[in-house]
Amino acid sequence: MKLAAIDIGSNAIRFQVSSIMEHHDRIMFKKLEYVRFPLRLGHDVFTTNRISDASVLRFKKLMRAFKLLLELYEVDDFMICATSAMRESQNGAALVKEVFDEVGIQIHVIDGDLEAALINKAIDSYLTRKTYLHIDVGGGSTELNLFAGGKKIKTKSFKIGSVRMLEHRDSPAMWKKMEKWVNEIDHRKYGKVTAVGTGGNISKIFELAQVKPGKTMSISQVRAIRKRIAATSMEDRIYELQMNPDRADVIVPAGEIYLKVMEWAGSTQILVPEVGLKDGILLHLYETTHKKSKVEFFNTEDQSKGKKSFWLKDH
Repeated sequence: MKLAAIDIGSNAIRFQVSSIMEHHDRIMFKKLEYVRFPLRLGHDVFTTNRISDASVLRFKKLMRAFKLLLELYEVDDFMICATSAMRESQNGAALVKEVFDEVGIQIHVIDGDLEAALINKAIDSYLTRKTYLHIDVGGGSTELNLFAGGKKIKTKSFKIGSVRMLEHRDSPAMWKKMEKWVNEIDHRKYGKVTAVGTGGNISKIFELAQVKPGKTMSISQVRAIRKRIAATSMEDRIYELQMNPDRADVIVPAGEIYLKVMEWAGSTQILVPEVGLKDGILLHLYETTHKKSKVEFFNTEDQSKGKKSFWLKDH
């Protein structure tokens, strides 16, 4: 069986095809194809409230290309989810309809709560019964989820993201709302909070900190890496630190979001699983197809060979 996920974010659009193979009591998700395209819809939406005509044309071309890949890989099922930029754009709904009529694929514009729920599927097996604050920073929004005792306690999506900050479209009022939400965590009841970070920016910071996979990164390491990047020119970020151009300019504001939330929560450590929305979509598709209530996600990535697969234990 082959499943595919497309994550239409505010900064980039991600496409992944995975092959699902069963082995004894486990299921392996083997990545067959991964494409990340830096369309940056948030640049248009957060400044003009619309997706520009030029971006619409490029977006449709990209959707046609993805449809061809879906056909070539002969996927059994797929799901396309669009997040902050698409749901806030004045012409987002019209574009979704045009893509369906012209290309023949359905895009689901999901709200912040569903976005958080799908990402939670991917990180669930990395968590114990301790207290965690999951921080997912995207281009247009930040999703926060509090976990304690193996259960999700509360969740909230805020219109604060790396691209939105880059365009100076983040509001002080929204920052205050996010701070208030974090400060309302009852530490007497839930105890010490460990942060969990997902998103391409925190993954890059984790990589630059040279922390071993599965280990936590300290807030001082996050702060030091962000400071180092901020003091580095855009050219050196691309050539010396090996960042994509669309990562190089947003990683500093994204780092600020992670740091602020960690500081408010009193978190001194952050766990960084190599998963995101696309992985949650794949899990959702598998659970729906096989009518499973839950599967656990284990990363068995061999980074030296550039391969990535996931082991899932059936419940």
